[in-house]
Amino acid sequence: MKTIDWTRDELVAYILLFAAHSDFKEDNHERNVIISKVDMQTFQEIHDEFDSDNDYQGIQKIMLSLRQHGYDKDDVEILLADIKVLFFSDGEFNVNEQNMLRSLERLFKTL
Repeated sequence: MKTIDWTRDELVAYILLFAAHSDFKEDNHERNVIISKVDMQTFQEIHDEFDSDNDYQGIQKIMLSLRQHGYDKDDVEILLADIKVLFFSDGEFNVNEQNMLRSLERLFKTL
């Protein structure tokens, strides 16, 4: 995998979908948060791609695209804040979501 041709919006949509699936389900509250960040067409296209990827492929795509778009510490902080909003959108922050947040924080520190 050499390059990913995602826009920043597509990258954000993919990351939020990846995070939303940390508890193996994507509820309407989470879907609405993602759609508030990107348009419906982008959401659907990225959702189709996400559905065909496994976790390893997803992480590889995310990290490569973050590097390609030159995400810095401030960009990562904004992204993590969006992920937290996503996790709290259904009124609970379960252990799977907590673990996903910690894992993404660790991954993003390698940028």
